[in-house]
Amino acid sequence: MAATAGAYEKLKLHITPEKFYVEACDDGADDVLAIDRVSTEVTLTVKKDVPPSAVTRPIYGILGTIRLVAGNYLIVITKKKKVGECFSHAVWKATDFDILSYKKTMLHLTDIQLQDNKAFLAMLSHVLNVDGFYFSTTYDLTHTLQRLANTSPEFQEMSLLERADPRFVWNGHLLREFAAQPEIHRFALPVMHGFIAMHSCSINGKYFDWLLISRRSCFRAGVRYYVRGIDSEGHAANFVETEQIVHYNGSKASFVQTRGSIPFFWSQRPNLKYKPKPQISKVVNHMDGFQRHFDSQIISYGKQMIVNLVNQKGSEKPLEQTFAKMVNSLGNGMVRYVAFDFHKECSRMRWDRLQLLMDQLAEQQDEFSYFLVDSDGKVVTQQEGIFRSNCMDCLDRTNVIQSLLARRSLQAQLQRLGVLHVGQRIEEQAQFEKIYKNAWADNANACAKQYAGTGALKTDYTRTGKRTQWGLIMDGWNSLIRYYKNNFSDGFRQDAIDLFLGNYSVDEVESLSPLHIQKDWKFLALPIIMVVAFSMCIICLLMAGDTWTETLAYVLFWGTASFGTLAIIFYNGRDFVDAPKLVQKEKMD
Repeated sequence: MAATAGAYEKLKLHITPEKFYVEACDDGADDVLAIDRVSTEVTLTVKKDVPPSAVTRPIYGILGTIRLVAGNYLIVITKKKKVGECFSHAVWKATDFDILSYKKTMLHLTDIQLQDNKAFLAMLSHVLNVDGFYFSTTYDLTHTLQRLANTSPEFQEMSLLERADPRFVWNGHLLREFAAQPEIHRFALPVMHGFIAMHSCSINGKYFDWLLISRRSCFRAGVRYYVRGIDSEGHAANFVETEQIVHYNGSKASFVQTRGSIPFFWSQRPNLKYKPKPQISKVVNHMDGFQRHFDSQIISYGKQMIVNLVNQKGSEKPLEQTFAKMVNSLGNGMVRYVAFDFHKECSRMRWDRLQLLMDQLAEQQDEFSYFLVDSDGKVVTQQEGIFRSNCMDCLDRTNVIQSLLARRSLQAQLQRLGVLHVGQRIEEQAQFEKIYKNAWADNANACAKQYAGTGALKTDYTRTGKRTQWGLIMDGWNSLIRYYKNNFSDGFRQDAIDLFLGNYSVDEVESLSPLHIQKDWKFLALPIIMVVAFSMCIICLLMAGDTWTETLAYVLFWGTASFGTLAIIFYNGRDFVDAPKLVQKEKMD
């Protein structure tokens, strides 16, 4: 299902002081995109208009344009790596980018503006350095096989940018100027964010392609503790659509699942505690957003089977109870709900108990089926519904369950296609099982890095089918890094995502940017007092006084001072974390 007009694949960038020229070097192409560096106008011209004096370099795609304090910038892809072939269409991962200023000098900026511009550039670089940007110039990666099979002839004629699913185009905001000019659409490359694995596999001497694609939504995107729940449009935080595809002898099968934050209004702002207490909003009408969320999910995917994996005690309990109650109140036969306390059921390494949940969902999974199209392009079965899994972060627990559901679907598909013999199990195919488990663990890591800032937890189980002591140690280390990032660098990460996706636009004439929010006096004073008091406590211990009572008195005094200050810091935890500065909207609570 290629678009008739794919995007150009071979590009050259020619730079002159007045213009950027992007030349299409595909066979038979004469198009050149001219971007005026002064007026910012974008026009279509031809190769003979490129001045010979231009500085030339190869590029692999235009990500788009963005306005910062110093004016406009052009973002281009400078390196790519082939992931594999999707039905003989090349799929690439963008691995390096360049951010080019339209302006040739920064002399027009004040020192503060220069500082701000530098901060905004650092934000863009941060987003671009997060692994997981994928594209294809001839295939629409943003749609599932089932969506592509149910399209009109008009859809086939559209450019990749027009036909892409806006939920999964991460450079939609950066390409907004290109979108308005259909004649330049072949230069506009929709890029998705998430994870793609492609493997050629063999079972019983039969060769098939196995693909795993996770598409992250750019609506309500952000980092773990600052973006939870839904927004007023019904978009859920950390929403990811994961599709598993099998291609054998011309037949294609696909099984789609989703994950997304618990879909009502709740927050869990960092406050220096290891696990901040989730707060359910008391002032909004939850049903409104909740209904919008499921209405749009039903339109996209059909029936919904919610698999809620949060703890059913402690601070997560109210979220489980509210979710169950709201599904009940919704009273929609298309939406069903199952709660499974993952941590309780699998405590003390009893991971075999996950089979209880699989058995509970088996009948539902058989009813939903999967999408299958034969080698003649005839649709044999449609997937009638979807599993929408969630835990708190929709990362570690969710990924384990998704990989088990996907394996069960794959078992049925491979049997139906004749790859597996009757009575054969995927688990017994050692070579394929290793590919399968590692790809799902890599998927978990990619989604976790993009949302929580570190690799996923519990991937030892996904990779080996067993929980190991080393896996527990690695989980502890990742949890520690997550704690640090969530408290001391996530504000910057959230701002970076908001800038990149256009949730915040830089205003060139803005006198005071939101980046210059003054910190309270206690932000500096208390940590200094605590460090001094703790140091004095250690010094008193090492340099004993004349009598032990005197030493004890000093140690107790300075010890109490340091612990007292630490208590005050934790009590005012929210003032000490790195909070986002750019967007103050419902995303924040």
